[in-house]
Amino acid sequence: MKATEPITPDEDDGPEALSILGVKVHNVTIGQAVALVKRYMDQPGLHQVATVNPEFIMTAQDDAAFHRVLNRADLCLPDGIGLLLASRWLGQPLSERVAGSDFVYQLAAEAANHGWRLFLLGAAPGVADHAAEIFQTKYPGLRIAGTYPGSPDIDENTTLVDRINESKADILYVAYGAPAQDLWIARNVEAFYNLRIAIGVGGSLDFVTGRAVRAPRWIQRIGIEWLYRLVREPWRWKRMLVLPWFAVRVLMSRSRQ
Repeated sequence: MKATEPITPDEDDGPEALSILGVKVHNVTIGQAVALVKRYMDQPGLHQVATVNPEFIMTAQDDAAFHRVLNRADLCLPDGIGLLLASRWLGQPLSERVAGSDFVYQLAAEAANHGWRLFLLGAAPGVADHAAEIFQTKYPGLRIAGTYPGSPDIDENTTLVDRINESKADILYVAYGAPAQDLWIARNVEAFYNLRIAIGVGGSLDFVTGRAVRAPRWIQRIGIEWLYRLVREPWRWKRMLVLPWFAVRVLMSRSRQ
């Protein structure tokens, strides 16, 4: 697949998407993403949502399993200003950034409105419990099916699946970080009885609880949230090295067309 080849709704039975370095990214606004979730909740089976950013795409270049999981996901949110810039360069601009750390609030609000049960899996011990309390305070009536740190290790897989099934959760947040969280969801996509939505949320629960702090809105709007995080968390510099390489790969992909 070419780097700019569009994926039409007829081909993947979902929203319009494009391929950036061979990885599917859906062209949705946050409102459209919420509308899709509502549609998924009325359909049988589990629907996987991924929060794709440049780091995901670069990891997928060398991780075939992760690459397959992203391209098979029902909804790949464009999470990262780098994706918007890349899409413009490639001639198929994405509508807006849909940050996973924003989407977790939108989804919790919808869950409260519709009576859907939310399970929070992963993060450091105590974080999911704290996040659940914050969500319930912010969205009265939200039903928390359960919280549990656990681990994506295969040895714990059956225990986690049983716990989530017994909770009768409708929506699952998985906070194990990429690619572990997304691979875990894909591995268990057929194992859940009641779940309709599972989304890898990375460090979003840390943002919810204040363990990590997002950049001010004006910094987010001008697209340098990555720099803000790097200044606050200098240990992230090795992860940030993928960003210039991502830009180079995107530039090269267009020149080969």
